[in-house]
Amino acid sequence: MAAIKGTARLLVLAGGAKPSPAIGQALGPLGVNMMEFCKDFNARTAALKPSALMRVRLTAFDDRSFRYALLAPPTSWFLKRAAGVAKGASAPGKETIASVSAKAVYEIARVKQRHDPALAEIPLESLARSIVASARSMGIRVEGGSGMQ
Repeated sequence: MAAIKGTARLLVLAGGAKPSPAIGQALGPLGVNMMEFCKDFNARTAALKPSALMRVRLTAFDDRSFRYALLAPPTSWFLKRAAGVAKGASAPGKETIASVSAKAVYEIARVKQRHDPALAEIPLESLARSIVASARSMGIRVEGGSGMQ
């Protein structure tokens, strides 16, 4: 196998990868064929919701080949969808813009744990607490969880 040339981390809408400056700036210096990546990414994410913002960890090799892993969307994306808001609060801590249930928080934790190898060994309760902290920093209140706040 060829030596690793570099790595890149991207956020790309499922099924919506296209040659763009954002992708080009990340992949160009690594010598990755942008069209090849876009076609493969779109094929792998075709069954997902088009609005899903996927995290991608790409490893490029000296022979211009590459390998990438798809990870669950960012926690903020899940929280905004669960709360039904477009963006977080402009003054978190001073204003609450929405609320989500503790059940939704645990569901987000399960999805992230299942789709991100780095989170697979972290206890669900710990992940849920981290998601509650993210919600709080976005101005979203978590309702109904004993000990969650």
